[in-house]
Amino acid sequence: MTGLTASETSHERDNDASPPEAEGSLACIVSFNAVDPTGSGGLSGDALALGSVGAHLLPVVTGAYLRDSRETVGHAPLEAAAIAEQARLIAEDMPVLAVKVGFVGSPEAVAAVASFASDYPDLPVITYMPDLSWWDEHEIDDYHDAVRELLLPQTAVLVGNNTTLRHWLLPESASRRHADATDLARAAAELGVSYLLVTGLPRPSERIGNALVSPQAELCMQEFERIEADFLGAGDTVSAALTGLLALGSDLTEATVEALQYLDQALDHGFCPGMGRAVPDRLFWAEADDPSTTSAAPEAPTPDDLTQVLHETKH
Repeated sequence: MTGLTASETSHERDNDASPPEAEGSLACIVSFNAVDPTGSGGLSGDALALGSVGAHLLPVVTGAYLRDSRETVGHAPLEAAAIAEQARLIAEDMPVLAVKVGFVGSPEAVAAVASFASDYPDLPVITYMPDLSWWDEHEIDDYHDAVRELLLPQTAVLVGNNTTLRHWLLPESASRRHADATDLARAAAELGVSYLLVTGLPRPSERIGNALVSPQAELCMQEFERIEADFLGAGDTVSAALTGLLALGSDLTEATVEALQYLDQALDHGFCPGMGRAVPDRLFWAEADDPSTTSAAPEAPTPDDLTQVLHETKH
């Protein structure tokens, strides 16, 4: 697993991948994830979030969700060999700076992703564990076991909702209202994970907490007002933004704060295109204050521009 510290930037680590050769090139991020036909999460969410922070997505398709905005009814997996070949070809062609792992669909696919990560041990791996409650219980157990045994030992930061992580990492605490984030971090550390980003922690006064933790301490806590909506794609959004910011040189704590602030604004500007759950607006920064005065599409922001937008919002 890549040694990643809370104050270390991606450019300070020895890395087999060379920086972009052309001036102005974007940091390239490989993401192993599924296609989401709603455009809410999966590779769609990764592309929008990474583009917003100034990084370039190299999408490795692992399969497709079978879903609409109301429910997920299944998943059509891609064969592990095809997943591995996509990743191999792109990594031999472009300078990859980080790896994001979303839902890959099967234990065999997890093994393919883990093999890729072992071939590039200096790349930080950010793993997001989504809510899999729509899946068959046996399939969930097999998938969790594969991630636990093969991928977590190579994961620098594990990202997930408090409820999802608690049921997976500390199943004995499932009857309790919530587990302490550092308890979750200690459980993850036993599996090889250095840092944990836990979202959706209950806080007083209708607020939601999100904590970056190590087994030893809580490194940062960000609290936001609870948004009265149920979203698809929030976890993919924040984990992709975090991966991109780390690749661009932010230290872990700084990247976490910016990624969470970005997610908060995307949720605050969210919309409901269908009859079910809402979708984060990852391009909120592109909205003009007065659309009637804008005739041309705005340019994508630089990382400094995005930071300024986030810092101007209330939290």
